[in-house]
Amino acid sequence: MTGTMTWAAMDVHARSTTAASMDVQTGELSRRRFATGQVEPVVEWLAGLPAPVHACYEAGPTGFGLYRAATAAGVRCEVIAPSKTPRASGEKVKSDRKDAEHLLRQLMAGALTRVVVPPASHEAARDLARAREQVRGDLMRSRHRLSKLLLRHGRVWDQSTWTQTHQRWLGAQHFELVNSELAYLDNLAACQGLLARRVALDERLSHVARDPEFWPVVSRLRAFRGIDTLSALIIVLEVATSRASNAPFSWAPGLGWSPLASSPVRATPTDRSPRPARGTPGGSSSRHRDTTCEHHASASHSPPVTMACPTMSCRSRGARRSACTASISDCAHTARHRTSPRSPARASCRASCGPPPPRHSPNRQPSRSRGEAPGPRSPPARTVPLWAAHQGHARS
Repeated sequence: MTGTMTWAAMDVHARSTTAASMDVQTGELSRRRFATGQVEPVVEWLAGLPAPVHACYEAGPTGFGLYRAATAAGVRCEVIAPSKTPRASGEKVKSDRKDAEHLLRQLMAGALTRVVVPPASHEAARDLARAREQVRGDLMRSRHRLSKLLLRHGRVWDQSTWTQTHQRWLGAQHFELVNSELAYLDNLAACQGLLARRVALDERLSHVARDPEFWPVVSRLRAFRGIDTLSALIIVLEVATSRASNAPFSWAPGLGWSPLASSPVRATPTDRSPRPARGTPGGSSSRHRDTTCEHHASASHSPPVTMACPTMSCRSRGARRSACTASISDCAHTARHRTSPRSPARASCRASCGPPPPRHSPNRQPSRSRGEAPGPRSPPARTVPLWAAHQGHARS
């Protein structure tokens, strides 16, 4: 970076920190080890280096305390994504000193990728949302243990589970053996306690979502189908704050909201919303939310192209040569908007395109007998795929 006098990199751990710095004018490489997990000695060392200083460290379980303390002291500090740090395949020996020096060289070369550090208020709200997710998982596992305990004793509930009627039925269960009774009561109390904790966290998160800091974005996300207040808040906390501002909507295809510009439009056999993509940006917990809006986005933004009429099955060379083309807006046989066999759209398309070719075309070459020399054969007949038509590669 132009104007930087000192480059610094740190390998931060819970109980120690190893740092390395490079003076631009003298080219001197200095090392420093701090046998403590406190950030004050590290910030004091950074502030004593020849200014301006450009420092960095990899993101990890220690959080962003060092970043915030260094920024408050006037030192430029960045948090680096460890998964995107370039490393040679032959580097097998690792140590804190080597990691700090390697990070320093990559920082000077500009080969590191920084992560977006959320504000302290966002991080606190995210911790609360993750606590709610942990309680939800604990409640699910506790309910499974309770139901399997009843199943081992031959007691099965055949109706909807975990309703008020089911709760009354659970409260009326008793066992002859004292130890079985105590085990059942312990599991039942754990389920009730976790349920009360989840309700309390949901109420608190509903107040957090209506905070002026989050509500403008949460209110807009709630307009999508399948996204409620809690899901919108989790998306804001887990996804929106973890992406750089130069591409604010680059994570939308990963959630299934819109198709990628480079990916072909897939033809679905039925008129339904496809399953969203598997990729989850940032490893966040927002992937389990119902955010399947890819179908609506692709249907509204797909330009009209010319495709082969699906009524021509193209079983022979003659059929392929006589296959007519029609616009998607005119032909009713598209992948997303299928019509019934008796609809007027299909009748008009058949009138303009002609009847489908016979299953056994007269132009088909007869099969040769045994011992006859093979002659020239026509290429195999293939049906024009709809996705190729959307890309403009339909064969006529």
